[in-house]
Amino acid sequence: MTVIVVGTGLAGSGAAATLGRLGYRVECFSLHDLPRRAHSVAAQGGINAARARKVDGDSLNRFVKDSVKGGDYRGREADVVRLGMESVRVIDHMYAIGAPFAREYGGQLATRSFGGVQVSRTYYTRGQTGQQLEVACAQALQEQIAAGSVHMHSRTEMLDLIVADGRAQGIVTRDLLTGEIRPWTAHAVILATGGYGSVFHYSTLAMASNASATWRAHRRGAAFASACMVQFHPTALPVSSHWQSKTTLMSESLRNDGRIWVPKRAGDDRPPNDIPEDERDYYLERKYPAFGNLTPRDVASRNAREQIESGHGVGPLHNSVYLDFRDALERLGKPVIAARYGNLFDMYLDATGEDPYEVPMRIAPGAHFTMGGLWWTSTRCPPFRDCSWAGKRPTTTTAPTGWAPTRC
Repeated sequence: MTVIVVGTGLAGSGAAATLGRLGYRVECFSLHDLPRRAHSVAAQGGINAARARKVDGDSLNRFVKDSVKGGDYRGREADVVRLGMESVRVIDHMYAIGAPFAREYGGQLATRSFGGVQVSRTYYTRGQTGQQLEVACAQALQEQIAAGSVHMHSRTEMLDLIVADGRAQGIVTRDLLTGEIRPWTAHAVILATGGYGSVFHYSTLAMASNASATWRAHRRGAAFASACMVQFHPTALPVSSHWQSKTTLMSESLRNDGRIWVPKRAGDDRPPNDIPEDERDYYLERKYPAFGNLTPRDVASRNAREQIESGHGVGPLHNSVYLDFRDALERLGKPVIAARYGNLFDMYLDATGEDPYEVPMRIAPGAHFTMGGLWWTSTRCPPFRDCSWAGKRPTTTTAPTGWAPTRC
């Protein structure tokens, strides 16, 4: 059997490598010049998993509670439970294929805190977790390419989806080097092409993350669900010019040791180090004392937007808030902070020209994760455009004859 996989991020390369190992013939397509150039490299902070029971009495129940609460109670509880159960296997799987997770002195995998949790359950590789995971998945993919089970097509764009008898059975592609347009057919098609966050003007996504494959599948009749489920990351770099749209993501892990604040007086343009402590508003610590600076991402983003729109924004364009490491540097010392976040501090210095060891970082919300996407129906359902049940969940008493539920 032949399977087409479009995309070579963590999902795409993982699917292609696994299917190749299982004996399928895989045709894998990527817009990039190399599979490991996929945008998954931009993830930084780490992966939450209910795996480390040694710290703070963590458990699966606590993982589920934190995840449901962090999602503003919009997540389906049964799926969150399964997420918690699978999270343990994800960490073990990524470790097994070579992801270099950070370790404690004794040798066990290290963990740290993350936004929305009060325990240490995030597995990480400094501030470049996504890059290291992508390299590990790309290596697994290259192994299958060398074995001949996966055929890689780099610099190839998906132009259209081939649908027959209500089922995706191939794609049409264009070679970005030669311009050749040709069809490919298969027994199954996997679209692992990333999210649609770039529909927002300020987004952390790369310019190549255009969601065009998703849109082309939707034009062929695939249902699209929950488009409004978009997460705004609270620690993106603010734009420095009005014409700029691409924002740079700074790791969520920075909120472990950084303190977020704004001047109490609106329109205060003094340098941050000149503002005394009693004239600073650590608004997350004030409003959410149980979580402080580790409030869930959406809560932190909404509060940052409120501060900016109320006139308390900082920076040349007054479009950001401060993320200050002064207290952490005094408490832990520069070598410890550099070991934890050194590459992130270097990236911030390159992007802004400001040294975060000397002055507070400036951060602002930016469109990041998208939880909506294509909503597939059963392969036994009639053709997409003619099927009134596409994307719905009929009950056993109202489902049409021949309808068979599948796991999305």
